[in-house]
Amino acid sequence: MIPPSSIANRRRDIPAAVGLFVATAAFVLWQNSRVAVLWDLSYLLDVSHRIALGQVPYRDFPLVHPPLTFLVQAALECLGGRHYFLTIGYAAAAGGLGTVLAWRIILRVLQIPMAWTISLLLTAPLCVLGVYGIYPHPIYDCDCALAILLAIFLLQRCLVDKERGWRSAAVAGSASVLPVFFKQNIGAPFLIAVVAGLLVLLGARRWSRDAGALPERVILFQVLCSILAGVVVGLILIQSIWGLGNYLRWTVHFAAERRLPGLGEMFAVYRQPSFVWTLPVLSAGLLLLHTRLAARWWGKALALGLAAAPFAGSLVFLILDDDLDERADNLLALWPLLLLACGVMAIFELGKGLTGEGLTAGRVMPFFVLAAIHGAFLSQQLWGSTYAIWPLLMILVAYLLGALPLGSGWVRPALAATICTTFAVCGGLYAVGHERLNYAQIPDAPIMRAALPALHGMSTSGPYIPDFEELVRFAEREIPSQDGILLLPGEEPFYYATGRTPQFPVQIFDHTTDPYSAEQLMAEARRRGVQWVVVKTRLQSDENPLPEREKTLELIAQEFALYRRLGAFDVYLRR
Repeated sequence: MIPPSSIANRRRDIPAAVGLFVATAAFVLWQNSRVAVLWDLSYLLDVSHRIALGQVPYRDFPLVHPPLTFLVQAALECLGGRHYFLTIGYAAAAGGLGTVLAWRIILRVLQIPMAWTISLLLTAPLCVLGVYGIYPHPIYDCDCALAILLAIFLLQRCLVDKERGWRSAAVAGSASVLPVFFKQNIGAPFLIAVVAGLLVLLGARRWSRDAGALPERVILFQVLCSILAGVVVGLILIQSIWGLGNYLRWTVHFAAERRLPGLGEMFAVYRQPSFVWTLPVLSAGLLLLHTRLAARWWGKALALGLAAAPFAGSLVFLILDDDLDERADNLLALWPLLLLACGVMAIFELGKGLTGEGLTAGRVMPFFVLAAIHGAFLSQQLWGSTYAIWPLLMILVAYLLGALPLGSGWVRPALAATICTTFAVCGGLYAVGHERLNYAQIPDAPIMRAALPALHGMSTSGPYIPDFEELVRFAEREIPSQDGILLLPGEEPFYYATGRTPQFPVQIFDHTTDPYSAEQLMAEARRRGVQWVVVKTRLQSDENPLPEREKTLELIAQEFALYRRLGAFDVYLRR
């Protein structure tokens, strides 16, 4: 018989979960109805199209990212055909699932009075700041963030709720490995932190005389074994499908050479001018709650005022400054502030666990989240890397609120409401204003919608979609399907839209993905019998990403003659 309390929880949990999922998915779909970043879509869809056609990444063509995001999109193409609405439908569903998972994780973290209400307050902003809220197209960072949320959710069930059984441990351990195969710089630090945390917990249980230590040791050992098994299976699959040497060459050596910053750059996020006042004020508010003054109502009010000041300051700044870049900088400055506060909290709680109160999984898991976030910073630091990981920040905030003294009383929900309001308002404007997408030109112009069947659902302002469709129609009329084509810089998902087979190993050309010099590029085009070169002259990208552009164009003119000039493309045919 199901307990009445469980039935009551279901009656409120199911509508909340459905509401969060639908609100998040609807926002992602709405974002996709307003913007399409052709550069990123070209990389995603054309690479996935190659895989769907049977080409093997890392062996047949270079790929600097792990395969799972591209395999998911290739599977969608194989199952449903080349339909862009499948792509955005996936992003909407993944975004909704990410918000629901974040809510369930936060609810488990908050073992305090009013936990259900506070969890909803912390999760509500994720309807616009979820894994696919800011960047609305499928991409590896967002998929990796979703995989980490799933892993944390399953680890909580296994380690915190102490769900028995080897199946639970096997699923949790395997899920912890999954993020590595979506995005290496986020998934690997997360996995390393999980393994380190489990080993620390196992060591603590080894010396414990508690009668319940043995079953916990068994669970920890099972999870560690399943992680090891997942890594071994992953390596075997990589070797058998792609070749381990090929995989490491592109996803580790080449990717690190082109993108990995120094530690100084990564930790530069903690040099914020606003720390002059936000850091001491927030610290004073949180510390005040640990003193006797917090027992008085005015002490609580003072602590709340101090702790909430940095968030209220962001709202005030929003009113006083209408510059979108400045607003975005002001919002993102809250990230390092909260990371420092949550990091200190996590160390303090870990110290309490080591000195007598008991080392629990709940005291170790914040370090899993911190590792994933700082791994994300390895890619594009604070401005560029936070778009997919807002749910991880909110989980850390939940740990921070959960660690406040029981005497905090109404301060917790009040502070949660302040954070919710700040992130919902400022974050909502940040997402709607497409500040993170400032590398693409999104003019204040009528939104143009794709007419080609494969691109149905693609929409963005400016002339970029009509330009692209003009090229597709030209190719259908005048370029034989078997001819090799080189598109520079490759800003549009040409092969996905046309169904053609790519015959050149690189489809987009920038410093991150292009391994060729100008001379090597032309030599490879000659070796592969490329007959046509298409140079885009009106880019959606804010800057032309093609390395050695002028030199490349000079070499093209030596071997190719201008055949046709379209609205946004120069088409060359081999002499």
